Amino acid sequence: MPELRMDPIKERWVIIAVERARRPEDFQIPPEETRLHACPFCYGNEDKTPPEVFAIRPPDSPPDTSGWRVRVTPNKYPALRIEGDLVREGVGVFDRMSGIGAHEVVIENPDHNRSLADLSIEEIRDVLLAYRERIKDLRKDQRFRYVLVFKNHRSAAGASLSHSHSQIIATPVTPFIVIQELRAAQEHYLKKERCIFCDIIKQELVIGRRVVKADEDYLLWAPFASCFPFETWLFPLKHRHDFTLLADDELLVLARAMKEMLLRMKLVLNDPPYNFVLHTSPSLTPRPGKPQYWGTIEYDYHWHLELVPRLTKIAGFEWGTGFYINPTPPEVAAEELRKIEIEL
Repeated sequence: MPELRMDPIKERWVIIAVERARRPEDFQIPPEETRLHACPFCYGNEDKTPPEVFAIRPPDSPPDTSGWRVRVTPNKYPALRIEGDLVREGVGVFDRMSGIGAHEVVIENPDHNRSLADLSIEEIRDVLLAYRERIKDLRKDQRFRYVLVFKNHRSAAGASLSHSHSQIIATPVTPFIVIQELRAAQEHYLKKERCIFCDIIKQELVIGRRVVKADEDYLLWAPFASCFPFETWLFPLKHRHDFTLLADDELLVLARAMKEMLLRMKLVLNDPPYNFVLHTSPSLTPRPGKPQYWGTIEYDYHWHLELVPRLTKIAGFEWGTGFYINPTPPEVAAEELRKIEIEL
């Protein structure tokens, strides 16, 4: 019988359609052609992108030339632009502000045909280092309220270029989904003086049915109220509110957990299109009018990664109700992802 489950972090209901449970072989994932010609992210085409704002390259390698391992450039067609003043105004009962922000592309490696899952642990560490450094730098701009790292893998998940890359967008407002997480975490902490994420981690480790992999550093699991088939989240076991506080050696440990997450998804679901997002705390730099911006966040929030394979589509019911229908119970997804052998 179907059941409704509530996500205590995002505060939304999900319908788990257990009577039409779908396993990996039930999803038809078509192959995708990789187009190599005139790719602006490949070696030798550095002049086809805006000048880099960050790169990992040898000390004697000049900017905007070949030789880099990871390269970050402004998006050529940005959703928000960094130039200009942030202007807020009312339009009758509506609100409007100038489209100020930042939009950057993280080119994860120079090889056109290697996905993030194909990279070595050390190469993934370099990508994570780029994320960390760009978030830290963008937070210095007081016009920005939040910095989101996300990845669209394959065109069905929104990628416009097949060369493996992720994106960073800084926004002048905190996104609503992040605010929901922040509020739920703060309310839980004010009532119980505990982190809701830490409570969930302890519970899931005891139950075990939704755990994909757990070690002394990270928990990879299928959330109790997963919105989508094979949705997985990666939590650090140690309470940390801010991704940017990870040291270089800690990034290497995270890179190993990330590679395992991506490899399991690739092998079980035949390299599906997917999205992942990195949710970390907003900048805690005091801003005019908001000296105590999320004042308890150091104790109540827990940074994490969310990965969603794009196996189903959102239709009218989801749009009309805000409920999601998931045909693969997270317990089934965790079992399928857990049983495959991974060699790192």
